[in-house]
Amino acid sequence: MSPRSDLFTIGVEEEYQIINPTTRELSPDSELILPDAQKALGDEVQLEIQLSQIEIATSICQTLADVRTQLAHTRSEVIAAAAKHNRQIAAAASHPFSHWSNQTVTPHERYLSLEDDYQQLTREQAIFGCHVHVGIADRELAVMAMNHMRPWLAALLALSSNSPFWWGTTTGYFSYRTQVWSRWPFSGPPPIFSSLADRQSLITTLINIESVSDPTKIYWDMRLSERFDTIEVRIMDVFMTIDDAVMAAGLVRALVQTCYEKARRGEMFPPARHEVLRAANWRAARYGLTGDLVDAVTERAVPAQQLMRRLLDFVRPALKEQHDWEAVSAHVEYMLHYGTGAARQLEVYQRTQSLQDVVAFIVSETAKGTA
Repeated sequence: MSPRSDLFTIGVEEEYQIINPTTRELSPDSELILPDAQKALGDEVQLEIQLSQIEIATSICQTLADVRTQLAHTRSEVIAAAAKHNRQIAAAASHPFSHWSNQTVTPHERYLSLEDDYQQLTREQAIFGCHVHVGIADRELAVMAMNHMRPWLAALLALSSNSPFWWGTTTGYFSYRTQVWSRWPFSGPPPIFSSLADRQSLITTLINIESVSDPTKIYWDMRLSERFDTIEVRIMDVFMTIDDAVMAAGLVRALVQTCYEKARRGEMFPPARHEVLRAANWRAARYGLTGDLVDAVTERAVPAQQLMRRLLDFVRPALKEQHDWEAVSAHVEYMLHYGTGAARQLEVYQRTQSLQDVVAFIVSETAKGTA
């Protein structure tokens, strides 16, 4: 494998909660915070589907050191902008107790059109994800690479799991965001495509039958970006800490690079069945790293630690080529020992019996490494 400057660049998008520090509830203040944040970040910070959300995007990064620097800067500036309005920022994929009925859809054309099309699904969309883009200019090869990537996406979901609470309830899931998101009609595992033209044919059909108005509203767990020459991995919860997010960016980049090279060599991809991938997603969302997960290649249930180490072995050459092996593998091992964001939230709740304390913990962890 020989990376070029136009290959395997990284971009990270994170969606954050806006928090009222007195009540610890979600606060619908993105339009207040955005102008101050944009003074420092420009278009790298944007509104999201609800007024209690705000989204950041890094610029194009070549290395994980770049990703860390960018995330530290963007988180710091958004936190500072929120503080000017006596608000806080939290990186978790669901709020522990705020209810959908107290949220407001952002009054901009795109989000109002989503509410018009999807109604209650849009109004309940108080969930927060992390999307990682990896640069590939050859979209034909990118489609083939995604066929190779499909079986590994649930492992990324398990690592990212950071939404154990919903509307004041301990859900029993490590990523309840995944269950909320799965109700959308074009969520979940992407299909296998034989070519870029095959992909475009399906999208054209979905538009022609008036099931979706444009390709940007197809929300598969992984897709080709319509704006950039990238593969966009969308399956993950937003990560609580910068360290977790940097680890994920490195893993996603290595997975794309590994699968791109397999596609370039014409290797056959594992034809994982859609139902098996959905089962793998469900188990990852239910158990995080605490139980058995699904190896979609062998179609067997395996302990989470075993699947994570298989993933690391699969992408090891790419991680080593990018000089990321030590940092990424060490942080995966850290999470296997100490747990994902969801596990850390649950530990705080078990210790304090206070969801407000959980929110305070998330706010504190979100700011780590931003100073």
